[in-house]
Amino acid sequence: MLMQIHELAVGYQGRAILPRLTLQVEPGQLWAVIGPNGAGKSTFLRTILDLQPPLSGTIVRGEGAIGYVPQRSEVDPAVPQRVIDLVRMGVERGWRVLDPLAARRNPAIEAAMRDTDVAELARTQWRRLSEGQKQRALLAQALAGEPKLLVLDEPTSAMDMHAEAGIFAVLERLRDERHLGIVVISHHLALLARYATHFLLLDKDERLALVGDRETVLRHPAFIERYGQVLDRGGRHD
Repeated sequence: MLMQIHELAVGYQGRAILPRLTLQVEPGQLWAVIGPNGAGKSTFLRTILDLQPPLSGTIVRGEGAIGYVPQRSEVDPAVPQRVIDLVRMGVERGWRVLDPLAARRNPAIEAAMRDTDVAELARTQWRRLSEGQKQRALLAQALAGEPKLLVLDEPTSAMDMHAEAGIFAVLERLRDERHLGIVVISHHLALLARYATHFLLLDKDERLALVGDRETVLRHPAFIERYGQVLDRGGRHD
């Protein structure tokens, strides 16, 4: 078990914005967190990362680090850092890899860059990277701390279809080869339907929280009502 969530209430100022959530993330699973804009996805993410307190319920984190991959917009393009500099920060900065022992793991940097296909870009400056290359560099940064659980916030925003598919292919490889658990917020239903093993569908306006394996959620009437046509078109949802 990498993370066990039981009867978790998330929200602000004592007010829950979603129904209580119960789920368990295991090695080798990819959990897709979906829902409309403002559905509560980011609040859920911040809560499980211990960036804001839960209102009630429990979050039990298993042994090992949690690697967090932020949106690319959080990296300042004005700072003249290279890919290797960015990846090293995954070991040196505890807020990106939630593990106090991460600083000892410098040998993992090379493996992280190799596994995300950015080794040849080590000396390239961040601002010269394509969007797909930037995302793979951030993945390498998180992997440098050798996490057991990887959490990603909108990893394919502002990418074309080819780059999006490439990122999810890398995630599948990491899940298989490193036996990671992965939790990802994304709007690309076609890719999620292909790569995700489990779904968490959130909608605070409808007080909806649908949890389950891929087949269960994709066949659920609440999912079909909201996203059936989008999935048929192979597109993204807003």
